[in-house]
Amino acid sequence: MKNPVPAVAAIILRDRDILLIKRATEPNKGKWSVPGGSMELGETLDQALNREVREETGLEIEIGELAGVNDLIVKHDGEITFHYVLIDYYATVKSGEPSPATDVSECRWVPLDEIGNYDITISLLDRLRENGLIS
Repeated sequence: MKNPVPAVAAIILRDRDILLIKRATEPNKGKWSVPGGSMELGETLDQALNREVREETGLEIEIGELAGVNDLIVKHDGEITFHYVLIDYYATVKSGEPSPATDVSECRWVPLDEIGNYDITISLLDRLRENGLIS
């Protein structure tokens, strides 16, 4: 039996800029999003989020408030290929400079008012709108 997979992501803000990563793997390969990924067995939410951000960007972060929770269900030819329960948190950088690493082809700081110039995942756009960060 297949079950949904819990996943975490970090909305890392610096003034009015957000850290975006370009996904190098499915789901959403080639789209821009925020750093994050699946939890591993025995990890807490904080441990998973810190590990994923470190693995994808090299950054050490301070985790803030919960930004929201939603499902990401991806279908191909009518079959569900991915089902993640996305748990997004706000975060700030404690140390490091962003550099793409595992599962990421690029990462960069992007002004929130320029986010429309990027091919952003729908789930991230929805999260940013519901939190009042973009209109």
